Amino acid sequence: MDLKGKKIFVGLSGGVDSAVSAALLKRAGAEVTGVFIKGWYPSGMPCTWAADRRDAMRVAARLHIPFHTLDASAEYKAGVIDYLLAEYGAGRTPNPDVMCNREVKFGAFYRFAKSAGADAIATGHYRSGEKDQSYFLWAVPRAILEATIFPVAEMAKGEVRTLAERFNLPVARKRDSQGVCFLGDISLDEFLRDEFEIAPGRALNEVGTVVGEHEGALPVTLGERVTLHDAIEPGPWFVLAKDIAKNELVVGKKRVSQTIGTSISFTAPNWLADTRAATHAQYRYRGPRVRGRIEGDVFKSADALPEPPAPGQSIVFYRNAELIGGGMIEA
Repeated sequence: MDLKGKKIFVGLSGGVDSAVSAALLKRAGAEVTGVFIKGWYPSGMPCTWAADRRDAMRVAARLHIPFHTLDASAEYKAGVIDYLLAEYGAGRTPNPDVMCNREVKFGAFYRFAKSAGADAIATGHYRSGEKDQSYFLWAVPRAILEATIFPVAEMAKGEVRTLAERFNLPVARKRDSQGVCFLGDISLDEFLRDEFEIAPGRALNEVGTVVGEHEGALPVTLGERVTLHDAIEPGPWFVLAKDIAKNELVVGKKRVSQTIGTSISFTAPNWLADTRAATHAQYRYRGPRVRGRIEGDVFKSADALPEPPAPGQSIVFYRNAELIGGGMIEA
């Protein structure tokens, strides 16, 4: 694609990936505009958004490109925070990063850019290698992804850092973000405990025997390792099932129950390709991709599932290495 003279709006997060993306686009002759997207932040919780915005402004100044701040707090609150709390309250495990991409980083940003006359948008997402973020992109509408440029998509992180130094970008040595900004230094578990009444409860094994006490059923994910108090024997213990109404967990010494099947049902699919002939699926970030096929609204694995599927999480479909869509896990 010839980018010379094209009007490209780049989401500048204040990090190195988006900064290098902007620099590469400018070098290619595009008319680049940097945009910092401001999310929603609860009062009383520390967050680095102001510092990140300042870093994004410094990158724009270094590259001599226009800079804007997009206030997407309403979209973030409704599409990410309210969704996250509703899903946990229902006993499911949400994917806030997926919703943040769909509603904010691509949705609100794309609408803003198009209203300003942009030909395309660009982000610093990776789509291959160790930092592959395609798992979080499945819910973005196909038309928006097709209008998005990913300048560092196929690069290794070390290569991006080298380019940042070469372009003399002020964030070249900035550390990568380690979490969702609205939480700041507060863990997700602490945030949920502040929003819900989370109390200790019974942990049972697969035959119904009480084996210890857990610290709260609501925040945990199926397959997660948990600490039990007054356990009848040493761990490790892994969550096999949870009952929010009873505040009980079913746990085992292995991550996967002996009764786990090979099928994963899903809802609310979003397709990014004309084909639904998947060869692989991934149903947990950084989890393995398993071989199989889609039959209706069910993915049928060719092998035993290595981890229990968690309702509310994403199942993402690939045809070989190509991302073709995804959906929300039902069971």
